[in-house]
Amino acid sequence: MNLKRTFLYTLILSVGLSAMFGIGVLLFGDFGNFEVRVMMTTLTVTAASILGLACGAYLETGRARTMPLAGIALSIISALLTFFIIWNIADTSTIFIKVTATITLVAVSCAHLSLLSLARLDKRFVWTRTAAFVLVAILDAILLYLMWFEPDSSSDLVSRIIGILSILIASITVMTPVLHKLSHDENKIEAIDAEIEQLRERLRELERKRAEILGNGGNQ
Repeated sequence: MNLKRTFLYTLILSVGLSAMFGIGVLLFGDFGNFEVRVMMTTLTVTAASILGLACGAYLETGRARTMPLAGIALSIISALLTFFIIWNIADTSTIFIKVTATITLVAVSCAHLSLLSLARLDKRFVWTRTAAFVLVAILDAILLYLMWFEPDSSSDLVSRIIGILSILIASITVMTPVLHKLSHDENKIEAIDAEIEQLRERLRELERKRAEILGNGGNQ
């Protein structure tokens, strides 16, 4: 809970600083190289806070730890590496930029899947969550392959596959809240049915005890 609150406060602070700095530059200064770097820094903090909040919300449910913790750690690492690029602190070679992009991509995927995993789905709809994990993994693998190996290909097949995967992921993401609502209603009905069955079992038990008492009274 403290971790989630920390990301929330960081998000609010970074957004506030970005707004104040942007207004200040527009009113009193020039938007030069330094101002751009400061703005990019605050935006990076904002993005990292959003990713951390998404993972923290799932971590708070207690249903999983590995993925949300990995997402939080990767979002922080991604932000730090991005700071190095923005302020030219480190040797921003092509490899360094690719490493930063890789960590950022995985952090975004963990945050996305964490948000989808917040939904409590009925058994009929669980396959959509599994499909989301598989589709996101395939899309990440393709993007990372293209980024690291930079294959020369004139075919647009890869672009079409990326487009199809993106559409499927977006469709599942949009439908998940609806399926969560349907599952919630279904779970309510199942809970009521289970409670009714428990009451019936309790009633049958009381009737047996009553019959035993009457039987013993008759024997006496």
